[in-house]
Amino acid sequence: MAYLPQSDDDIRQMLEVIGVSSVDGLFDHIPQEIRLRGPLKLPAALSEAALQQHMEALAACNSGTDRTISFLGAGCYDHFIPAVVDFIASRSEFYTSYTPYQPEVSQGNLQALFEYQTLITQLFGMDAANAGMYDGATAAAEAVLMAIAAQNGKRKVLVPESLHPEYRQVLRTYTANVDVSITVLPTPGGRVDAAAIAKQLDSKTACVVIQQPNFFGCVEPIHDVIQAAHAAGALVVAVVDPISMGLLKRPGDLGADLVAAEGQPLGIPQQWGGPFLGILACREQVLRRMPGRLAGQTTDRQGRRCWVLTLQTREQHIRREKATSNICTNQHLMAIRAAVYLALLGPHGLRKAAILCLNKAHYAARVFTRDSGLLPAFEGPFFKEFVLKAESPAEVARIQERAFEAGFFAGVPLGTWYPDLQDAILFAVTERRTREEIDALSQCLACARRSSTAAERLVR
Repeated sequence: MAYLPQSDDDIRQMLEVIGVSSVDGLFDHIPQEIRLRGPLKLPAALSEAALQQHMEALAACNSGTDRTISFLGAGCYDHFIPAVVDFIASRSEFYTSYTPYQPEVSQGNLQALFEYQTLITQLFGMDAANAGMYDGATAAAEAVLMAIAAQNGKRKVLVPESLHPEYRQVLRTYTANVDVSITVLPTPGGRVDAAAIAKQLDSKTACVVIQQPNFFGCVEPIHDVIQAAHAAGALVVAVVDPISMGLLKRPGDLGADLVAAEGQPLGIPQQWGGPFLGILACREQVLRRMPGRLAGQTTDRQGRRCWVLTLQTREQHIRREKATSNICTNQHLMAIRAAVYLALLGPHGLRKAAILCLNKAHYAARVFTRDSGLLPAFEGPFFKEFVLKAESPAEVARIQERAFEAGFFAGVPLGTWYPDLQDAILFAVTERRTREEIDALSQCLACARRSSTAAERLVR
């Protein structure tokens, strides 16, 4: 939907210019006898999110415009995006200067990036953030490299199996030609065991990586992990869901040293998998090792507030092959979208979005298990994602097929990454999903399981 930015004062000035006293005066030339008489019989006003869903449902009634309802997650989510995000990010001042390579950037863009960095540090409780990485996976890998560089020869990295498998693969790629040892710790219960991590910590451990909530949607005992890591002299890289910060404690408040995140939930469409936004924040102690752009605030010779790219002695255009920052671009436009989204929602709006995700995900988990007989794969608290198990991998395939035919993306099968979870599906439920959509998918899952059971009886 379009965002209409005209304020009451804007409208008054426009009417004065054309010599009309009110908006109604614009229609004086229309004869009274053909005008509508009395108020329109309209339903009660809807919120922006509800109105958008209503219009999408109406559009789906037209032939050839079916809408597939998404319960997909695993790092890319169908969150609501207010219209004002598109409006501001699409302004030519930002849109036409997307991804500037040169070190000199306009004051408006620098200020926007500075505001983005400020919002990210407030969101995660950290000292500094850069102006945007490529995506969450590369941000996590860069955070690990920062931790290794800050640890004076320590080369061991502990990574739980509950970290996003594609993040783990990107980390392996980043460190393939570097003297780094990556130890993957099993998480058979869907969450890390802080005691098991403590046993793996030694004098060679540079950092521990932990995702909160993790890839399976489970809430990790991150405080215990941070305490164990710091006791052994290791740093902690927290990979977090930014929407969860509306409910969970900030990683900085819990003692994390670096934070990486995928910024796609912050006002960025799913758009076929990208471009997305990598978020990277850290403590001041490791700031000089941070890659990417850093916008800073200062004053000019006249004492006026202004913005600059700071700590540029890390960059290639100054140090060439000795540069500590090898990120030659940034997700400028995506960072602007995230900044607008965060500023628009504020702390209360973010908390409301997080609570809606939490409540709807728990409702979905209840009705899916009640109606279809699917079983929870893991115990413990979860945020907006959860894993359910079917009776066999074949049943998972049939569930996916039947759900798609009914107009649903019914979660992500986990067998691609986890051989022991071939019979499991990861569901994601955001604030956009309605009770009617959840109930409809639940009935679809139940029908798919009944038909699957009947088919297996015939085979026997």
